[in-house]
Order: sequence, then C-alpha cells, then structure tokens
Amino acid sequence: MPTYSYRCTECGNAFDIKQSFSDATLTECPACGGVLRKVFSPVGVTFNGGGFYRTDSRPAPKSDGSSSSSSSGSSTPEKQSAPAKTESKPSTGSSAKPAAS
Repeated sequence: MPTYSYRCTECGNAFDIKQSFSDATLTECPACGGVLRKVFSPVGVTFNGGGFYRTDSRPAPKSDGSSSSSSSGSSTPEKQSAPAKTESKPSTGSSAKPAAS
C-alpha cells in the first residue's frame, strides 16, 4: 500500500498515512478539524541495468599505444582521404561465355 503525506492548511499539522488506491482522500485534519492537502514530493527512482546512461552506448576507447590527441586527430583524415573501393566486373565479350550446344 502506498504512503501519502498530508498537511493541514490551518494548523500546519503534517503526517503520513498508508492508504489503498481505492480509499478516499482525507479532507479533515484529525488535530483541529481544518482542511487537509496532499503533499507531493519527488520520487526516488533508480534505473538498474544497461541502456539507461549516456556512456552505455559509447564504443570502447581504442588504445594504440600513442597519445589520444594525436591518434584521434590523425586517424580521422586518413579515413576520409582513403579512396572508396569499387568492384570491377569482367567484360562481357563473346570469348568469355561458353558456346551453347
């Protein structure tokens, strides 16, 4: 059962009470008979497991043995300057195909 916090608007009396979801909200202060209001507070949430943090999806850092600033700066231009590989297809001349019998 959840615990709800209440505070009286007239005398300031604050208390917590366990209530079912189906129970009606308290409206009268037990100390002075004044009007009660629910007190809302932030809920503590803990996310366990993978996929919840920004660092979970980052690739593992590469260790080349050289300094990180020079290796990361020099590897990027090399990848960009490398020519794209293309596949070459053989010519479709008559000598390349076997004769049909």
